[in-house]
Amino acid sequence: MENRKESARRIAYRFRQNPLSLVGLGIIVGLVFIAIFAPYIARHPQDAGYMGEPAVDFANRFAEPSLAHPFGTDQAGRDILSRVIFGTRYSLALGLFVLTFAIGIGVPVGLVAGYVGGFTGQVLMRITDIFLSVPPLVLALAVAVPLQPSLRNAMIAIAVVWWPWYARLVYGEVISVREEQFVEASRGIGASRIRIMFREILPNVLAPITVKFSLDMGYAILIGASLGFLGLGAQPPTPEWGTMIAEGRAYLPAQWWYSTFPGVAIFIAVLGFNLLGDGLRDVLDVEVD
Repeated sequence: MENRKESARRIAYRFRQNPLSLVGLGIIVGLVFIAIFAPYIARHPQDAGYMGEPAVDFANRFAEPSLAHPFGTDQAGRDILSRVIFGTRYSLALGLFVLTFAIGIGVPVGLVAGYVGGFTGQVLMRITDIFLSVPPLVLALAVAVPLQPSLRNAMIAIAVVWWPWYARLVYGEVISVREEQFVEASRGIGASRIRIMFREILPNVLAPITVKFSLDMGYAILIGASLGFLGLGAQPPTPEWGTMIAEGRAYLPAQWWYSTFPGVAIFIAVLGFNLLGDGLRDVLDVEVD
């Protein structure tokens, strides 16, 4: 128990020595805070559809950024700042769903393929390789196009793309630890394969999974915004960042604020998760693809 506490203190100390990692953590904490308390932070929550359909105010159509509307308004007079704030909820929810699904599928596949090996392992990894051979965005588009465009279907399409990366990562980690002494000791006392995989091996590969999760959150948000931009994700009037950028491009360059501020929000979110992921990778001393 003392060793674990000492290890945790050491990790926390090393993390604090990396200023950029702290910046990333601060950004993510801020995003989570905004997502949770969006109805209380946004000046005009009704413009984002809170508790009903988004309100419209054509009298304020395309108002420039001002004290009343710091990010300006859109073609329906809706406050863009309020919509960007609520968009944080959709982006974080998308990333969490996608990566939870990916870990739920990819980790067991990698564990079984790496520990059981043989014909079963080869079949599982060849299926994984087939998915990995296609660029993620292209595969996500191939899955999303036959489905009705919606945020839920965009989540499903991206999740289908993501699990092979975790399967490949865990497979490589399991190969490196399956012959360690603690695994041999578990076999010697008659522990089942399931117990060895999930109680002995899995805790020893959590570090790279954690690092990859933090790095992938930003990329998942970016892919989700890309599907929204292409019309295959959340549909108007949902205040999703990619969808807002797609709507605003028709009014560039005159109403530049319409697309600019949702784009800045995506940039900040991706930057935050990348900085945190890089910091965790250095602290935990792991390598991920």
